[in-house]
Amino acid sequence: MGLTSKTLLAVVILLAAVSFAATVWLWPRLARRSVSAVFGRVGLLFVTQVMIFASAGLAANNSFLFYGSWADLLGQEQEMGTVIDHAVKSAASGNIARIGMQHTGVPGSMRPARAGRIDKVVIAGRKSKIDSPAYVYLPPEYFQPAFAQRKFPAVVVLTGYPGTAENLLKGLRYPQTAHERVKAGRAQPMILVMLRPTVAPPRDTECVDIKDGPQTETFFAEDLPQAVSDMYRVGTQSRNWGIMGNSTGGYCALKIGFHHPDRFAASAGLSAYYKAAEDPTTGDLFHGDQRARKRADLMWSLDHLPQPAGSFLVTTSRQGEGNYRSTQRFIGKVKAPARVSSIVLESGGHNFNTWRREIPSTLDWMSSRLSDG
Repeated sequence: MGLTSKTLLAVVILLAAVSFAATVWLWPRLARRSVSAVFGRVGLLFVTQVMIFASAGLAANNSFLFYGSWADLLGQEQEMGTVIDHAVKSAASGNIARIGMQHTGVPGSMRPARAGRIDKVVIAGRKSKIDSPAYVYLPPEYFQPAFAQRKFPAVVVLTGYPGTAENLLKGLRYPQTAHERVKAGRAQPMILVMLRPTVAPPRDTECVDIKDGPQTETFFAEDLPQAVSDMYRVGTQSRNWGIMGNSTGGYCALKIGFHHPDRFAASAGLSAYYKAAEDPTTGDLFHGDQRARKRADLMWSLDHLPQPAGSFLVTTSRQGEGNYRSTQRFIGKVKAPARVSSIVLESGGHNFNTWRREIPSTLDWMSSRLSDG
C-alpha cells in the first residue's frame, strides 16, 4: 500500500483502536510485579503509542502531502535516474520528453477537448545540464479547433522544499482550480508547468546558480521556458510567462521574476520568504561570494538594483504566518516601474489549507498579467 493510501490509513487507525482496547482489557491481568507482567505492560503501551502516532502522522501527511511515497519519506530517489535516462534517449525536441499522462481530475477527463490533459515529462536543461521531471497541464481549449492556432500563456508552478510535484496535482489541485476559474470566466486558459524547486535532490539549492554545482536559476529562467516553448504552443515573450509557488517555491518565483523580467512578466509567492536559506539542507550556496549572497536577498535587491517592469504578488496571514512583517516590508520596498499586489488573510498557516484559499485568486491575478502569443 502506498504512503498516501486511504486503505493504509484505515488499517493503522484500526490497529490503534485494537491495541488500545487490548491494553484496557489485559491491563488487570498484567498488574503483577513479575518480569513477564512488566514487559507485557511496556509492550502494550509501546504498540499503542506507535499506532496512535502512526495514525496521526499518516492523517497529517494525507491532508498536507508532505511526502508522496515511501521512497520520498525515506529519502530514496529511485525513480529519478530512470526518468532522466529516458529523457536523454527519447526527447524528440532535444530538451523535453513526454513519458506519460495523468488524469486531470475534471469530469470527462478521458476527453482532452473537454477536460484538458496532464503530460508527465522530463525537461533536460541544455545550459544548466539539469534534468527534472515535471507535469504539464494543457487546458481543454488547447485541443479545441477554435484555438488551433493560438499560443497560450504559461505559468511555472513550484512546490516548497522538499515537496513533490504530485502535491501540486493532488493536494493543491492546480489543474482543477485553473479549469474552474476559466469556466467561471475569471481567468483565461493557461498552460501550467508544475514541478518542485529541488532539481538536484536531496539538496535544497534555493534556485541559485552554485559555483561548481547545480545551475538551478539557469534551469528555471532559461532552459525550462525554452524547452516548453519548443514542445507546446506557448509564446516566447515575457508577457507570455508567469512563475509562482509556495514557501521555497514562492521565494524562487519572486527571485527569478525579479532578476529575469525578460523571461517572466508576473511572479507570485505564496507564504514566501525573501532571502536564501543557508543550512545543512542547502550546503554552501555562495562559496564566499558576497555579491551572490546579496543578490539572493530580495530586500537587498529591491534597495540596490534597478526594479523591473514586472508584477509581483505576495501572500501572508495576519495570524499564523511567520512572514507577515517581512511581507509588509517587501511591499513597501517595491517601486515603479514594478507593481506589487498582495493577499492578506486574517488567519492562516504555512500549510496546504491556507494555500488552497489563495490559489484561485492568484491564478486570476496571474491571468490578468499575462497574454497569449
